[in-house]
Amino acid sequence: MSRRKFLQASALLGASIAMGGLGISAVNAQGTGRSDKPIRIIMAGYGPATTSFSLALKQIGDRIETKFEGDVEVRYVYNILDLGYRGLDILWLVEDGVVTAGYQSSSYLTDRVSDLGLIDLPFIFPDNRTARAAMDGELGRTMTASIEASTDYRILGYFENGFRHLSNRVRPVRSPADLQGMSMRVLPSKVHERTFELLGAQPEIMDLSEAIARIKAGTIDAQENPFANTAIYGVHNFHKYHTASSHFYISRPIFFHRPTFDAWPEELQQEMRAAVTDAVAFQRNMKDQEEEDAAEAIRAIGGEIIELTPEEMEAFVSAVKPIYAEARTQYSPELLRLVGL
Repeated sequence: MSRRKFLQASALLGASIAMGGLGISAVNAQGTGRSDKPIRIIMAGYGPATTSFSLALKQIGDRIETKFEGDVEVRYVYNILDLGYRGLDILWLVEDGVVTAGYQSSSYLTDRVSDLGLIDLPFIFPDNRTARAAMDGELGRTMTASIEASTDYRILGYFENGFRHLSNRVRPVRSPADLQGMSMRVLPSKVHERTFELLGAQPEIMDLSEAIARIKAGTIDAQENPFANTAIYGVHNFHKYHTASSHFYISRPIFFHRPTFDAWPEELQQEMRAAVTDAVAFQRNMKDQEEEDAAEAIRAIGGEIIELTPEEMEAFVSAVKPIYAEARTQYSPELLRLVGL
């Protein structure tokens, strides 16, 4: 039996456990269809309950339960990793209707939605304000249409995973030359893989759960993540060297099981959209503080964070320039315009 089939077969039990014994399973997680029973919504993620993502889910749920008191019940599985799932499993858990909603870095969908590779390109956003405006504007709407055309999701907004930075166990990294020969975990994105090939590393695509195990075992040299992720998943306990490279900006689409969402009363759909919009702003504000706190945590245990000079940063940007020429052969002029290429 394949891993996915096994997990699907055990999902009923897992969902019930995650609901604290409340008996809400995949069979009735989306509601019973009986008018005398509340609509049940299960929101899931893959991080501790204290993260900005989990707290944003809770904010959404609290608002919905307050608005529709007695008519809607919201439950949470904040970290599916605790139940033996991988981070990527959130995709099928939602698409198959085992849970109602979740989030995941957009890179995980690039094999199915090729347009998403566009926002995986390195150094396309100079700062958070520009990136957020793009994802809340035409670029985000275009990506939403592409995802919904290829999946069974309803996309309601984009959490911020944010700018990603390098960390490793080998040596300080101030230039692409310092990455030569390093094995590096990257997200499941051909664009990310190609980027680090150009920078001289040896990229390996793998899921978060596998990456954490490999980092702890010392069988992979480097990884890249926002500082908050690096600290939350304990990577800073194994990596001494960190570089504030800001090479990718990653968003996490907030996706709902489309058949379930579309079957809800219009009032619930509209309130959910408004709740997600407010939660995105809340999560992004929290993310800023999480990054600062994580940097302090890294330094507190002896980690070194290198802040690149403009000249040092330019060396990284120059090294990946071939990927922009390649992108012009892969994406339409209309899409390239949305990221200034």
